[in-house]
Order: sequence, then C-alpha cells, then structure tokens
Amino acid sequence: MFEFITPLFVSLILGGTLVGIIFGAIPGMTATMAVAISLPLTYSLGLENGLALLLGLYVGGISGGLVPAILLGIPGTPSSITTTFDGYPMAQRGEGEAALRIGIISSFVGGIISLAVLWLFAPTLADFAIKFSYVEKFLIILFALTVMAALSSDMLLGIFSGVLGIFVSLIGVYDVSDGGNGKLRLVPPGWEYWLDSGFSLLPVLIGLFGLAAILEQAELGVPRGHSAKDIKVGRHSAFSFSVFRGQAVNLVRSSAIGTFVGILPGVGGSAASIIAYTNAKTFSRHPERFGKGEPAGIIASESGNNGLTGGALVPLLSLGIPGDSTTALLIGAFTLQGVQVGPLFIGNNPGTWNAMIVAMLIANVAMLVMMYVAIRWFARVVTIPKHILFPVILMMCVIGAYTINYGIMFDVWTLAIFGLFGWLAVKLRLEIAPFIIGFILGPSAEIYFVKSLESFGDVTIFFTKSWIAVLLWALILGSVVLSVLLARKARRGEGS
Repeated sequence: MFEFITPLFVSLILGGTLVGIIFGAIPGMTATMAVAISLPLTYSLGLENGLALLLGLYVGGISGGLVPAILLGIPGTPSSITTTFDGYPMAQRGEGEAALRIGIISSFVGGIISLAVLWLFAPTLADFAIKFSYVEKFLIILFALTVMAALSSDMLLGIFSGVLGIFVSLIGVYDVSDGGNGKLRLVPPGWEYWLDSGFSLLPVLIGLFGLAAILEQAELGVPRGHSAKDIKVGRHSAFSFSVFRGQAVNLVRSSAIGTFVGILPGVGGSAASIIAYTNAKTFSRHPERFGKGEPAGIIASESGNNGLTGGALVPLLSLGIPGDSTTALLIGAFTLQGVQVGPLFIGNNPGTWNAMIVAMLIANVAMLVMMYVAIRWFARVVTIPKHILFPVILMMCVIGAYTINYGIMFDVWTLAIFGLFGWLAVKLRLEIAPFIIGFILGPSAEIYFVKSLESFGDVTIFFTKSWIAVLLWALILGSVVLSVLLARKARRGEGS
C-alpha cells in the first residue's frame, strides 16, 4: 500500500520543500515559479516521485513567503501580504524571531487541517462526480469560470481572460473524435505546420509563470539588494507557545477559510489570507492592535494561506478543475505521465492518491522542522542577489521548454510568446489565473458541450437534464450576482 515510500521519494519531498522555502523567501520568486521551472524534471522521475518533488515545492514555497514579509515588510509571495501587517512591526521592535516562529507554526496547522479536508472530502466528491453526464461536466466548468470572474479584481476582465484562454486552447486541428471536421481552425497563415496540435501546455505554463516573472523583475532593474544589516531577526526576542493561548478558534477558522477559498477555482492564496485576516480582526477583542504587531494577525494570515494548499487539490483531484495557478501546473505533471485527473482519478490510481497524501504530510512536517530549527539561515536567503539567480532560472526555463517534447524548437518560441504575454497581461490588467484555467479546461468544455448536443439534440437539456444541472445553474447565477454586488461595493468604496 505504501510501497512508493522509498529513499528517493522522501528525498525529493525534503529537497522540494527546502528549495520551495528558498524560492518563497526571495521576493519576486514564488511557489508557482518554482513548480513551473521544475516541471520538466518530473518526466524522468515517474508520477509519484515527480509529484513528491512538486508538492514539496508547493508547501515550501507558500510557507517561505513569510520570511521577507516579517523581516523586510515585503511579501515573498502574494499570499503573504497580510503577514507584513503585523509581522514587520514585530520585527521592527526586535521580535522578528518570535514573529517568524508564530508564522511557521500557524502555517503548519493550516497545512495539516487542509490536508485532512483533502483526505476526507476529495474521494467523496469524486464518487459523486462519477455520476455526472456530459451536461453536468460542462456546467461544472462553466461554474468554475464564473466563480473566477466573480472573484477577479475586475469582473469583465476576469471573464475576458477566461474566454481568451479557451480561445487560445482551441487553436489547431478540430479533431473528428471530438465532434469536429478534422480541419485546422484559428491558425494564422504560415503557422499551420507548428500549430497543428495547438500550443503545448507545458511551455505555455513555464512561459506564463517562469519567464513572465523574470521579465517583471528585469523591468525593475538591478536593485541595491538587502544586506544582513537590513534583517532584524531579534536575537533576544523570546518565543513562547503561550502566544497561541486563546487563538484556537482563530487558527481553525482561518485554516478553514483558506481551505474553502482553495476549493474555489482560481481565487489564490492572497484572497485566502486577506479574508482570514479580516475575520480575525473583526472577531478580535482588540481589533485596534491589528496592524501594529499583533500575533493574532500573523496566525490568521499564515494559517489561511497554507490552508489553501490542500483545499486547492480537492477540485483538481475530484473534478479535474485546478483550484489555483500552482495546482494548474500540477496538471502538467499528470499530462507528462499520460494520466488524466478527474472523477475517476482517485479510484483508478489509489497508489498515486496515497502518495500525494503522504507527500503533503511529510512536506508540512519537513517545512515545520526546517524552518523552526534553521530560521536564522533562511533569514539570510533574502540577501541572495537576484541578478545571479535569474539568469540560472532563465536557462532552466529554456532547457525545460526545449526538452519537454524531445527537442522541439517551437516550444522555446512558445515559451517566449507566453512569457511576453504574461508580462503584458499584468500591464493590461488581465487575469492570468482565469486565462490559464480557461486554457486548460477549454478543450474539455468544448467536448462536453458538443457531446451533450449529440446525445440529446437540444440546448434545453442543459436546463432540464437533472436536479444537479438545476443546482449548478443556481450556483452559476449566484456567482454572477455576487460579482455584481462586489463590483458595486468596490465602486462605492472608491467614491467615498
């Protein structure tokens, strides 16, 4: 049952967690980037060992972001934004080490609670989803896209980004087996040879999350960098577990919020930590202390963003829909090994399912031990000059894109095209998460839509097929209404 636990399996988790923490601890480098550039390495490792590496990177990367957030007031990852609110003030008054240990323990609790939710609910949801027909599967994808649009910073841009991702995913031959005519579509003149099968998924992912991030940092120039003098760990700041006294509700509630947000497609860790932090402040007896170095704020932020790690895997493994950008990258690992995720995945691949649960557990424990014991060493990571790191990462991106399909130069051009697109998308305020999830789910949405019409012959079947279809339409309508209300609230906030 646990034959996958080998020295190599454990070593990859530990190594992935360590590298992930380092990536998360360097501002501008994220867990998503770490997973993106490591994807090609998983091809030769096999599925279980490859996932061990990627899940270690995922857990370590999310957790490592707390280091610069507390010591420099700069979030290492977007999900650590709210950690800066109270962590940095604590560091400024000489309590940096205590703040770091509070964040590390909170991250561990959030990760373990979300892992328990993943283990308990993903198989149940998958068993239920097996009964879905093409109609319900199409509506599930439509629901995922409307949720992403509702929770984007701009609803219309979120919808446009998702539709653009679907549009790009449909480039290539419209396969007869998918209900098509076997001819090319959406291919510019002169590109027919290269785009016969459309853009390859993995170079697209590496470009959007690896190269685009490097271009963003390159645009900023070569910063002065941070020296050891900038880091105020607070050598004499005492840490005591008594700081968690009376914080059990905050820990569990924030972890649950992070897990729930992770289950929603495309929302991301920054939303999880912000919602958890806001709730902690709302229910606190001393809300006036938040933002001034209140440990409860760090507890809420870090347990919330690490609660995302297990939650984001629930829709991926039970429905085939990624919960965030990083889990979207995991689809690349499955694709490399020829495995399709969806309702049948857990039942057909019990060994891989168990390997993922064990890998997540070991990664969370490893993160706790590594960061708690060696926090002073990880604090020095923030001083590593990025002008040395980024050329190495760029080289890894190019080599990974070139070798992923046995040496196709067009994959390197794909990397460049989507790296530039990812860089420009930020300036145009497009949403990358809806785009990439639309790109991944677009072909499936088309197949389910066409097969539904072939089977039932009428679009009314999408409204009358079953009570599940009716429920999904209610959820879709609810997400649209929510997006309108959020947009109105935002406009009122800007006007006041």
